[in-house]
Amino acid sequence: MTELRQDFLQGMSFVAATVNVVTTDGPAGRSGVTVSAMSSVSADTERPTLLVCVNEASSGAAPIIENGLFCVNILRDDQSFISDTFAGRYGDKGEDKFRCAKWDNMATGAPVLENALAAFDCRLVRDEIVGTHHVFFGEVEAVRLADSGMALVYSNRAYSTPLKLPDAALRKSAGQFDKETVRLVCLNSFGPFFLPGLLTAIQAAEPDIVVEVLEGDQAEAIDAIAGQDAEFGLVYDRHLPDYLASTKLATLEPYALLPEGHHLASNEKVALAALADEPMVLLDAPLSREYFLSLFEDVQVKPRIGMKTASFEMVRSLVGNGAGYALLVTKPANMTSYDGRPLVARPIADDVAPIAIVLAQRAGEPMSEGAERAVAHCIRYFGKA
Repeated sequence: MTELRQDFLQGMSFVAATVNVVTTDGPAGRSGVTVSAMSSVSADTERPTLLVCVNEASSGAAPIIENGLFCVNILRDDQSFISDTFAGRYGDKGEDKFRCAKWDNMATGAPVLENALAAFDCRLVRDEIVGTHHVFFGEVEAVRLADSGMALVYSNRAYSTPLKLPDAALRKSAGQFDKETVRLVCLNSFGPFFLPGLLTAIQAAEPDIVVEVLEGDQAEAIDAIAGQDAEFGLVYDRHLPDYLASTKLATLEPYALLPEGHHLASNEKVALAALADEPMVLLDAPLSREYFLSLFEDVQVKPRIGMKTASFEMVRSLVGNGAGYALLVTKPANMTSYDGRPLVARPIADDVAPIAIVLAQRAGEPMSEGAERAVAHCIRYFGKA
């Protein structure tokens, strides 16, 4: 690497740019890639024109050329997990990348992210190769805009979000000028079980702290901590990157969830082999999916997956209505589904690996005084649970 090239790359790393997923579909198939090099060219041509730069080695370059169309999806600040998926950081390839979100199709047929901040549906009108990159010029046929939201930004080799200035009148009326704001992120799968009591305890003990809560799955929570959207988070102890430090808070044992009247519901414990021929309702969320399937792999049993859903309560309702069984780790106090169906929880008879809830924070970085006090309350709260 020449000194000029190295300095150029270092200097460009300071440039803040929106994070975009460029998608295409057609004869070459459906494909997508994460890019930050996207720019308006002109709004004064017959149709507005923009450009995106895609590495010629990328799996998304050839399909864009063959299909002759693409859609630029600008991500919101809570969608860094989508960026990582299409950048290949989770190992997903081809069609599998699209499982991370919900998609529609625009006029050209290109996939559009349902809740993107903005989306530009384009016909490819020009392709220039500069060095290792294709510069794709697109003629915009349609634009889709969200009602609200902030853009996900990439700069200094990290995700960030634009700073939204607080409404001074609102803060004054709420008496919060002298309060310190602390942001934490929590998994939406176990948040309802632990977070309300924890927040109440912090509020009672620390009236000068305002706690703002972000929610998401494991990938979203890790990204929120890494991108400094949250100072710390409550997550599972699996697949944590080296740049996060963690403190164990609680251990959760997996169990089998069955509808009342199931032929295994009367057993004191349920062996995974006994479930092999039963339809499984899989909690299809990042980490949860891999964890529950790994329990079967450990005992050399292959489950028969009947249905998938990313919603914890949908899993419970499906099981209650007889769609199958499920494996879960969080256990509500009420063993009834949303629609009133009775449920039964049974421990796993096999020697299976539990999963732990940990408090995660950026390793080696100091926290604000308010965050340190909130963390101390978290540790004490789970110690009493």
